[in-house]
Amino acid sequence: MDFDSPVLREFLGAGRASAAGVAVTEKLALRNSAFFRAVKLVSTSIGMLPTFLHRRLPDGKTEKAKDHPLYRILHKRPNSFQTAFEFKSHMQLCALLDGNAYARIVWGMKGGRRAVIALIPFKRGSIKPDVSDFGELTFKYQPSNGGPQTLSASDVFHFRHPISLDGLKGVSLLDMAVETLGLASAAERALAKMLAKGVMAGGAIQYPTVLGDEAYGRLRDSMNEDHSGADNAGEWFILEEGGVANPFTTAKDAQSDEMRKRQVEEVARFTDVPRPLLMMDETAWGTGIEQLGLLFITYCLLGWFVAWEQAIERSCFTVAEQDADELYVKFNEGALLRGSLKDQAEFYSKALGNNGAWMVPNEVRGSFELDPREDGNDLPKPAATTVAKPPKEPADA
Repeated sequence: MDFDSPVLREFLGAGRASAAGVAVTEKLALRNSAFFRAVKLVSTSIGMLPTFLHRRLPDGKTEKAKDHPLYRILHKRPNSFQTAFEFKSHMQLCALLDGNAYARIVWGMKGGRRAVIALIPFKRGSIKPDVSDFGELTFKYQPSNGGPQTLSASDVFHFRHPISLDGLKGVSLLDMAVETLGLASAAERALAKMLAKGVMAGGAIQYPTVLGDEAYGRLRDSMNEDHSGADNAGEWFILEEGGVANPFTTAKDAQSDEMRKRQVEEVARFTDVPRPLLMMDETAWGTGIEQLGLLFITYCLLGWFVAWEQAIERSCFTVAEQDADELYVKFNEGALLRGSLKDQAEFYSKALGNNGAWMVPNEVRGSFELDPREDGNDLPKPAATTVAKPPKEPADA
């Protein structure tokens, strides 16, 4: 097993050292609510989006290559124990945490052609890429039982973070955000210890002289009856005999809260997830969920879409298919941009408009899982326009 393996790090409890004195492991990172939501949002968004294999036709049109074995692998079931959603979500999470995700490519004959018939994820930390001096790519694999193996590039699907320091392996989000996650964990621990062991009194009442029993009793009864409980929050004391109320709350409380908010912002920067999607409610971006979805896709997911599409085309197409350049993989990001029924109605009315329509009725019906119509495969024809004729002048009497 590689000494940089996340599995070995987790087993030894070593983690990644941070300046805050906290060893950042993947479990500790995922306990951070902002980080967990960010990686969950990216991973499940990638997992839920339909991934289709398309074919370019000689007449310039395209079609879904449903007759190709890879279509089912990408869209339905990549292996015997995972759905397409589970496989893509898992691989995406590995790429976020470790920088790399690997799956064994199982080749076979289907329909008289050699094609991928299964994609089986490798255990994390069991495999790593290696390039020889002659540029040949292989993978060093350490199975659970037995000695190390060398696998050819055609047998491994390698999906990595778009950012790479050596052009071979992607950067790990845990490595890059270690200080942010370490500081966030240290702040959480400090707050937890204060709540567990600290003095939680809101303040003290100071008197210049010792109170008598009667005055002390009135003060105690007033505190219990008039100032305890949620309904009396923020109420002020009416003090007698020179009493002064000294609250314990200091600027440190505000600083602690500000630090925790700052760490959420740092997580947003590292993951490219917009702040509102991390529940930073005090900041509003856009006017609705459609704008947020567009922002999320444009600045976070688009890079991952390209990484997925090109990794699949590189590893899961035969050499002949790559040379022919007829097949290509495409994510349907439109699934994340579905707004309200009113927004969809306005969009599709323009798409089917009489002037410059770009969708046919059956495409619109298909987006709502409706059956196609025989007359729904042609673009609407532009509406005929007529020139208004001036009214006739009345004849002279």
